[in-house]
Amino acid sequence: MSAPMLEDPPASQNRRLKADDPTVIILSSSLLTDRMFRYSGFTDVLAANSKTHLWATSVRNPENQDWCVESSLKVEPFPQIQPFKEFPYNYLRRLNDYVWDYSQQPPSRISMMRHVRDKSVPFVIRALKAPARAIAMVGGHSSLENRVERLLLTFPRSVEASERLRQTRPAVVVTTGPFQFDQPAVVAAAKNLGIPVMAMIPSWDNVSTKNRMVFKYDGYLVWSKQTRDELHYFYPQSRKVPIYVVGASQFDVFFQPRFQRDRREFASTLGLNADLPIIVYAVGSPNFLAGEKFGALDLAERIDRGELGDVQLVIRPHPIHDNAEMAELFRRFSKRIVLQRTAKAGTPLTARSQSEDKIVEWVNTFRHADVVVNLSSTVTIDAAIFDRPVVNLDYDCAPGQPHQQLVREINHHWTHFKPVAESGGVWLVNNSEEMVAAVREYLRHPELHRERRRWMAEYVCGYLDGRCGERTAEAILDFCKQRTA
Repeated sequence: MSAPMLEDPPASQNRRLKADDPTVIILSSSLLTDRMFRYSGFTDVLAANSKTHLWATSVRNPENQDWCVESSLKVEPFPQIQPFKEFPYNYLRRLNDYVWDYSQQPPSRISMMRHVRDKSVPFVIRALKAPARAIAMVGGHSSLENRVERLLLTFPRSVEASERLRQTRPAVVVTTGPFQFDQPAVVAAAKNLGIPVMAMIPSWDNVSTKNRMVFKYDGYLVWSKQTRDELHYFYPQSRKVPIYVVGASQFDVFFQPRFQRDRREFASTLGLNADLPIIVYAVGSPNFLAGEKFGALDLAERIDRGELGDVQLVIRPHPIHDNAEMAELFRRFSKRIVLQRTAKAGTPLTARSQSEDKIVEWVNTFRHADVVVNLSSTVTIDAAIFDRPVVNLDYDCAPGQPHQQLVREINHHWTHFKPVAESGGVWLVNNSEEMVAAVREYLRHPELHRERRRWMAEYVCGYLDGRCGERTAEAILDFCKQRTA
């Protein structure tokens, strides 16, 4: 079953821009949000109803200059940004993170603290845990965060952003990366100028896994009601401001016919046989679990030996982190094993964006996959939208399994992924033999777990109608209208 297709353009494209339409500034520093602005109905709705500037870090990449020319929005380079000084700014930010972790005990962050962060952060940061416990015990988390916010606002991280905001005087600044390095600098400049700021939560895991959003926002955009509820819990201040449930705009491309190719055409681009099953192994971020590549290698070796019959394998690296580091590992396999190139190696992360060809490849990789294998990543939802069976690893595939307990906690304790892993919509496997058995069974019976896959997609995405970009734009416009009413 393919995702439904959209044929009709949004009616808002026919509206004419009026002199009193608001000026909006959108911030983007990731290809994951760039592709929403480039390929969904978001741009058309905003361009028809506002004077919108999009400040994007990827614009400085010469490969993305076509975006500036073709977009109906005014696409401009992102302002120059300076980092915070370590003391006292970053130390107090980390102290604030620890205080809230000890106050709220979020399963995901406590798990990461125990298995990853405690082993990698410097001692001077770990030493903050003792005072953090004390502050948490007396309920001082909100008071501390208010003080840290006031302090951070005094540090001028972007003089350029302040100057451009003074000139533009937008009705709202929308950050799509409130947890990232670059965008909070512009947020601070806007707040200091009294400009309202909205935060888009760019992914379903961000609220429960990322470091604190120290800055308070005047409104929020979230994928689903579940994310809204998490935002209310982890950020109590959010209960006092508008939160718009708009869906996952990044998936709107799955519903657009212009990105869809038939199976034979797609297979030919990879040198594969359209008549044979295609298994996709999606590799997550190497910064998180570097050992994931061993799972892909194991499956490639088994397929090359013929253990799964006459099938083919596509290994898909994460587009943000693909630096061709796996090319040499998979060079020795037969032509039935294909390693995709999802990004140009060496390109800085914030300079990356995706051309239409890369969107076509992404959409059709999951549209034509017969089975998708991964370790607890968002590609589980990519597959579920297209009703493709998902095998999810419940074990660390690296030699010696150094992160076995962490993997188990991701699937069975982490706030965002536990409901999906235990939904019945994915096949959890405990070792490579179970992985092979699950793939075989799904190839024979792809209809297994279909209803639960649909539930997963709806639970995470909120909407599955291909119009989330338009809905997001309408929410921003409504926010501007409410602020001026």
